[in-house]
Amino acid sequence: MTGGKTGSAVLGSAVPGSAVLGADRVTLAYGATAVVHEVSLAVDEGGVGLIGESGSGKTTLARALLGLLRPRSGTIRYGSRDLAALDRSGRAEFRRAVQPVFQDGSEALDPRMTAAASIGEALTTHHRITRDRRRERVAELLDDVGLDPAIADRRPHQMSGGQRQRVAIARALAVEPRLLVLDEPTSALDVTVQARILDLLERLAAERGLGHLLITHNLGVVDRLCRTSHVLFAGRVVESGPTRDLLVRPAHPYTLVLRDAVPRLGGEPPRAGGRTEAAPAETGCPFRLRCPLAADRCREEPPESREVAGRRVACHRAEDVLERAGHAPRQ
Repeated sequence: MTGGKTGSAVLGSAVPGSAVLGADRVTLAYGATAVVHEVSLAVDEGGVGLIGESGSGKTTLARALLGLLRPRSGTIRYGSRDLAALDRSGRAEFRRAVQPVFQDGSEALDPRMTAAASIGEALTTHHRITRDRRRERVAELLDDVGLDPAIADRRPHQMSGGQRQRVAIARALAVEPRLLVLDEPTSALDVTVQARILDLLERLAAERGLGHLLITHNLGVVDRLCRTSHVLFAGRVVESGPTRDLLVRPAHPYTLVLRDAVPRLGGEPPRAGGRTEAAPAETGCPFRLRCPLAADRCREEPPESREVAGRRVACHRAEDVLERAGHAPRQ
């Protein structure tokens, strides 16, 4: 069962004006090399997932959505406004409304500062607040994320990984954001701690109406937190739609590969999906060198995104993938 509120997501179209954050045909590059290609997506006050393996362009896109990278082409939007065109007050509003939570909580925390100082810094940056009220608010935020307020006097090296991640989330919540951009927020944690962080994020979404964009390779995490997801391969969105549909019955062979690579208790070993080491093809379909269903058309013609079974898919053989996925249900 997926968690969070319904998230809006689009592929290859303008970002809806109601979305908190979005990308409209965004291409991103490092030097002369494009690493994200004409991606469009929108995130409202609900959960949207961005799924892909290492090197797929997820984190690069997240950095652009946070205003840390400028697109080569296309537009990053905050609401209906171009992020690059915001004035000083608009940028300050954006930084309050959209907060990042990174893979390792220590990335957001100064090793020289206590938890109270880190959270208090965020409070005083965005709010006028007295010293006594700041101390009270820090204790409230720590309690909100399930930590004993006594941890306020500890520095990052005196905390566990799960505690650091909760402090990082408390710091993000201090500015009362509308949206969290979560970049692999549980991958550095052990399984038990991961479950607790997911419980926390699920509760925050329900209690605060807090939206989130979740960047991950973990299909179990995105299944739990996001109603809508995009699958990114080699910087391109290859499938986009309701998360549960994508995972139960994928329509793109790459989504099928990701799904079938997830270990299952009591099930068969994960199936390899073609040549998993192959680089993206430079002509035709980028995924064709790894695709067990690749045909002549795939070598010659890049697939356009199209509507298939209630989602958008960039694959010539999406109907065949759906049939294959239907014959291999999850256990």
